[in-house]
Amino acid sequence: MNRSRFIVSILALYPITILAKYKTAISKLIKKGNDLRTSKGFKVNLGDARYGEHYKMKGVTLNTLDIKISTNDTEGDLAVFEQTGLTPNGGPPLHIHPFQDEWFYIIEGEYRFQVGEDKYSMKSGDTIFLPRNIQHAFIQLSEKGKMIVSYLPAGKMEAFFKATDAWTSPPNKEEITKVFEEHDMKIVGPPLKN
Repeated sequence: MNRSRFIVSILALYPITILAKYKTAISKLIKKGNDLRTSKGFKVNLGDARYGEHYKMKGVTLNTLDIKISTNDTEGDLAVFEQTGLTPNGGPPLHIHPFQDEWFYIIEGEYRFQVGEDKYSMKSGDTIFLPRNIQHAFIQLSEKGKMIVSYLPAGKMEAFFKATDAWTSPPNKEEITKVFEEHDMKIVGPPLKN
């Protein structure tokens, strides 16, 4: 074999070597992307949040939300929060989630929910299901309350609560509407009144 053929043969193998390295790196990224679901059980203690972050819903209510099961634990299939109600006669505006069903379990306090045109009085031990694409809201009737709130699938709800927690001054109506829309929700009416 002459020298020039030998060099051309070696150079021809070089792209194959590079491609093999990229293929390995791409395979690792794809596998990593599919390993987002938690494969081990975990416990979140009373008063704790999954990652230690206690979100305040500034501008919408003064409620605190603690992540109990994160979007990251379920590849986005489910998010579960414990909401401590610190806003008597307060609650979110009437809104729609086009992509999530919601489920609430009342631990403490009294609430009134509106789901579509139906209104429900809720107290400790009661459960309510809010299907996607149905307008809904709630108002906290007691001085203090506590609920478990679940979103199926999780969607952008963790990011929504993180965004409301980041407000440093009370948001105006347009800012609230914008944050709802950025997180796949649509405001369709005012908050409920007592």
